[in-house]
Amino acid sequence: MRRWTILLTIVFLMATPASGQSSAKDSQTLQDLLAEVRQLRRELQSTTIALERAEILLYRVRSQQEVVAQATQRLDRLRSELASTRRQQKELAVFVKRTEDSTQETAANPNERKETEEQMPLIKTRLDALAAEEQEKVAEEADADQRLRDEQAKLADLQSQLDRLDAELENAGKTGASPPQ
Repeated sequence: MRRWTILLTIVFLMATPASGQSSAKDSQTLQDLLAEVRQLRRELQSTTIALERAEILLYRVRSQQEVVAQATQRLDRLRSELASTRRQQKELAVFVKRTEDSTQETAANPNERKETEEQMPLIKTRLDALAAEEQEKVAEEADADQRLRDEQAKLADLQSQLDRLDAELENAGKTGASPPQ
């Protein structure tokens, strides 16, 4: 037991001067560690904010892509309808021309000629309606085309923002600097 008491006394006496000497060193080390932890926390917060911005931008890009896809579908549908209207218009115009030519050439059957002459105003009315429909579709197509270009510009802007954020994060990762907020 006496041995233990002597041994503890020696250890205690040796530890006392050592603890007095390392107190300033320990304090500085703790201060350095604390500063580093604070810097890591700031960098983590900056990175978290940058990642949240990236997520928001990705969501907006996806939403805008859907809007562009819908605008493209609308424009394609209108172009198809316009082509169909123009095709009907041409076919009807050719029919009117042939009918008028054949009516003038063949006057053999007065009943057939009278029936054709009665139908001609209806056919010409339909032709006029197709012309008006074509004009409406041309205006709708121009509007849809402009809307598509506007939506594509918005999408390009969002993608540009996403590219800039990506480049900033990449540069921050290479230089060890904190990411942009």
